[in-house]
Amino acid sequence: MERERRWADKGEAIGHGISWLARWSLRTALAVLGLWMVFWLIGQLWVVVMPVLLGLLITTVLWPPARWLMSKGLNSALAASIVLVLGLAVLVGVIAAISSSIASGVPEIAESAQDAITQLQNWAGGPPLNLRDTDLDRLIAQGVDQLRSSIGSIASGLLTGAGAVTSGVVTGLVALLLAFFFVKDGARFTPWLRGVIGERAGGHVTTVLERVWVTLGSFIRSQAVVSLIDAVFIGLGLVILGVPLAIPLAALTFLGGFIPIVGAFIAGALAVLVALVSNGLTTAIIMLVIVIVVQQVEGNVLQPILQSRSLRLHAAVVLLVVTAGTSLYGIAGAFFSVPVAAAVAVVVRYLGEVIEARSVPVMDTSQLDGDEPAETERSPE
Repeated sequence: MERERRWADKGEAIGHGISWLARWSLRTALAVLGLWMVFWLIGQLWVVVMPVLLGLLITTVLWPPARWLMSKGLNSALAASIVLVLGLAVLVGVIAAISSSIASGVPEIAESAQDAITQLQNWAGGPPLNLRDTDLDRLIAQGVDQLRSSIGSIASGLLTGAGAVTSGVVTGLVALLLAFFFVKDGARFTPWLRGVIGERAGGHVTTVLERVWVTLGSFIRSQAVVSLIDAVFIGLGLVILGVPLAIPLAALTFLGGFIPIVGAFIAGALAVLVALVSNGLTTAIIMLVIVIVVQQVEGNVLQPILQSRSLRLHAAVVLLVVTAGTSLYGIAGAFFSVPVAAAVAVVVRYLGEVIEARSVPVMDTSQLDGDEPAETERSPE
């Protein structure tokens, strides 16, 4: 009889465990399905989501000076207009300064390029290639013929690139307009949200949104620090090697740091190309090594560490999130993956705080009044 009861208890325990596993498996499957639907919807509405995300990131930069102006008595619309115009003026000024520096250095680079071409022709005419002028002319003619045969694909590629540039310009303009409205009316958003969804739920939502906002600001600051370190070290390498246009190239490196993958690649490639044209092959190889070392240390060590500290994410998580975002959504995924992951982490941490607060055991109020706790009735021995 005792053995049958023991087997019945074991069967009940096993059945309870299987039932618990089935319930949580179903819940997990539904949660994964819900997340997949959210990502699918974001992909379908990416034309709308992209400007909103960019606008929020721009707002994190414009909000501190706008808040200072509002504290001095300016209304929100005027403060937002001033900081947006000044921000655009600073950006245009930096681009104009870089352009003028590049324009002033073009004659020197052109002269160096002519010397480099002459040296290349002399090298090709000697051993081991021993190419004559006619051979060089034939190779150039073959290259021209190949270019002509590929003109169709090149034209289609240029049209595609022009369409992408046009779309990027439109997205940037929409993001700037949204940033203006976010700065102008951002302070009114949380009271409006509380009124729409209720005080109780609105308190939770506004707390999460405020923490996400702080996280976005931390992301922009950490990204600026990483880009500045890139620009400083690559600029120092250019100065030490005597490469012209060191300051403009360093500024381009800083600006390119805010565009994942493509920005760093283009800035590094320009630095190596200028070094090749102006200073020769040896300097270009040294500059290439400097660029690769700096970018590898920045991308695999410095950026994960800084962002993990500022965003309260582990460095390995940051690295994995960037890898996943890049493989799924390309450049945009690489840029937005870290702040999105940090925002999700903020939500998860807040939910954990709420669960922990609600699971605190309730104290016995009779002990607070000084009463003796009631003795439990003992069973007779």
